[in-house]
Amino acid sequence: MIFLSLFYTFFLIGLFGFGGGYGMISLIQAQVVYEHHWMTSAEFTNIIAISQITPGPIGINSATYCGYTAVYNLTGDTFLAMLGSCTATFALMLPCFVLMIVISKLFMKYMNTSLVQSIFLGLRPAVVGLLAAATLLLANKENFSTPDNPWQFYISIFLFAATFVGTKWVGINPIRMIVYAAFAGLVLL
Repeated sequence: MIFLSLFYTFFLIGLFGFGGGYGMISLIQAQVVYEHHWMTSAEFTNIIAISQITPGPIGINSATYCGYTAVYNLTGDTFLAMLGSCTATFALMLPCFVLMIVISKLFMKYMNTSLVQSIFLGLRPAVVGLLAAATLLLANKENFSTPDNPWQFYISIFLFAATFVGTKWVGINPIRMIVYAAFAGLVLL
């Protein structure tokens, strides 16, 4: 039964997850943490962290890890958990694959019409909203602690600000910033 639920859930996320992987994060969290209770918020936060540092798109990585964790938490069986990974990943990619084939055929034919241009103008704010929702959902106590633990809270805020400034204005490579932040977290936290 879990495999059908996983497939259905991640198929819908793949179908309506506009804005790429980061846009899907809030949809995935709403389903796997709050709707189905397959994992805790802390487990989901760890999955997002791992998904960001492993190669590949974050949406697909998240689906893979969420499928594994959901099945493992329910069954405790590693083999079934790997099947859960495959199920969630396939379900997430299937609508994207089919839609891209259909849309690319239609887009090439109708890309200069006012209707298609209007659709893309309408999608832009929705994508920005999904990315903002993902950002706000990750700004939680699991990532930043609380002011009750001032050392961890202020170090987390500092690391966030330093990473933002380092990548946005100083031009430090994001991979190097990940390594620097991991080292700083290891030393300071």
